[in-house]
Amino acid sequence: QAQLVESGGGLVQAGGSLRLSCAASGRAVSSETMVWFRQGPGKEREFVTAIRRSSGATYYIDAVKGRFTISRDNAKNTVYLQMNSLKPEDTAVYYCAAARSAIWFSKTSLSREREYDYWGQGTQVTVSS
Repeated sequence: QAQLVESGGGLVQAGGSLRLSCAASGRAVSSETMVWFRQGPGKEREFVTAIRRSSGATYYIDAVKGRFTISRDNAKNTVYLQMNSLKPEDTAVYYCAAARSAIWFSKTSLSREREYDYWGQGTQVTVSS
């Protein structure tokens, strides 16, 4: 059974850091495109960042560039999201998602939720001011 399980969320003060993890199992392990989405209170879910399993290439939205880093450990079948210099507007439920295919690295393509084959249950990140 394919599964993605997120962990690492919590409450942090503005300027602080958190590291999220997304562990893949079953068929999700071989997914080529791994991403993080987030959904803030009263907002639609938005794409945040992506990484390719094969090349390690990454993509970030402008709002998190220079503050967030996505990485992966293929041996552990885990993707990480290191979040530094957190802001109150980063408060959201963060979701890990995976696609078996190599999605084109553009915000438009990566934002299409129907492209993804697997989703995690989400982990809450709250940044206090």
